[in-house]
Amino acid sequence: MVFSSHIFLFYFLPLALFAYYLLPRRGKHLGLTVLSYAFYGWSNPLFVLILLASTVVDYFCGLIMAGRRPFFDPRPIQELDPKDARSRGQKIALAVSILTNLSLLGFFKYFNFTVENYDLLLGWLGLHGLQLDTALRITLPLGISFYTFQSMSYSIDVYRGQAKALRNFIDFACYVSMFPQLVAGPIIRFREVADQLLHRAHTMEKFARGVAFISLGLAKKILLANPCGKVADTIFDAATITTVQAWYGAAAYAFQIYFDFSAYSDMAIGLGLMLGFVFPKNFDSPYLSKSITEFWRRWHISLSTWLRDYLYIPLGGNRKGPRRTAINLALVMLLGGLWHGAAWTFVIWGALHGLLLGLERIRGKASFYNRLPGGIQIAFTFVLILITWVFFRSADLPSALTYLGTMFGLVQAGPEAVAGAGLLNGLIYQPYYLGTFLLAAVVTWSCPQTWDWTRTITPAKAWAIVALLLLSVAVLATQAYNPFIYFIF
Repeated sequence: MVFSSHIFLFYFLPLALFAYYLLPRRGKHLGLTVLSYAFYGWSNPLFVLILLASTVVDYFCGLIMAGRRPFFDPRPIQELDPKDARSRGQKIALAVSILTNLSLLGFFKYFNFTVENYDLLLGWLGLHGLQLDTALRITLPLGISFYTFQSMSYSIDVYRGQAKALRNFIDFACYVSMFPQLVAGPIIRFREVADQLLHRAHTMEKFARGVAFISLGLAKKILLANPCGKVADTIFDAATITTVQAWYGAAAYAFQIYFDFSAYSDMAIGLGLMLGFVFPKNFDSPYLSKSITEFWRRWHISLSTWLRDYLYIPLGGNRKGPRRTAINLALVMLLGGLWHGAAWTFVIWGALHGLLLGLERIRGKASFYNRLPGGIQIAFTFVLILITWVFFRSADLPSALTYLGTMFGLVQAGPEAVAGAGLLNGLIYQPYYLGTFLLAAVVTWSCPQTWDWTRTITPAKAWAIVALLLLSVAVLATQAYNPFIYFIF
């Protein structure tokens, strides 16, 4: 169930809000947890068991780290002193939590990938008799990349003394499973909402801003992301294309993934506000970045800060010299790429970003590039991002290399491409798609972020929000194409 579906907008969401506000304060977390499990189990009820297993393990590990027995221990729970040495039991509890989450993520997300590459390697070596039966396929549970990271943040924060363990299992289950951010983030670190789980206000201001977030997110998804996605799919799936079509398709995909994912984040933040929570910002005009380093401060902020705080800094960050910093960046981005998907294209996408981050770090702030006008830096960074998106979007590595070759004129369009250019142009250069493409560019580079625009809602803004919501719902009724890219991660 995605947020931009009829069943969510017209059935699940109204019923969920009605039930939530009807419940007494003490019952809200239980009600929200039940609703979230129903939301999560909609596509496959068996996924609920995996989510529950991860939640139970991390709950008990948190209590053990806090020095409390899981049951019948009325003593108040305090944050651990960051300066104190941790006991063997606390270290084991942290290890169990991390290993459990990484094992779940590793098995469900990378089993098929590992078997495929194992069989491929043995095939190259001529050891066909040792290949595994690939009839068994593992289905990837929705959102497992997000909630395992979120759950690990709880254990690590408790261990480090940056947050207090939760005694109430329902409160913890509510934190892990909360449906607004369960399947596609933002990745909410525990310390960001720990106080809100205990005390939060439900106000009309929050609710109204939440409605604005959802309306604007839906508009970005339906009016911009989907048409751009249709263009990108048509071009990437075409047998052969021209250089101009390749660049157009890459740019269309850049707009699709930005408006698709930022729209979902907007709607998640809006739903959180309607439930009284304030989630952190996840996007901040990433295509206005003047460097790849800045891009990762603006794109999927909850993931980049998670990787920074729980992986990059523990590896040594930038404290051990330029070479080690570059290695740390490359390693973090490689794992970040693999986090997105079990395919070599994602690994290369992450490696390219790691390489670019390392080069920027070595180049320093006094380089010639940094003296160029800001507009040129933004344009150059966007082109680099377009090139990396080709790996992210392509079905496999050969397809990505062929596509890139076409973009740079290294792969010449064959006679069939020339003959079919007119037909493909007729599909991708329709006035509706061209108008949407230009509108997406205008919104990308000249409009404020939803987070900033909704800080104050004037009557004029309110009318604009209502108009966009009605238009989005009307267009949604006519759209058969409504994928969500990050739903599969």
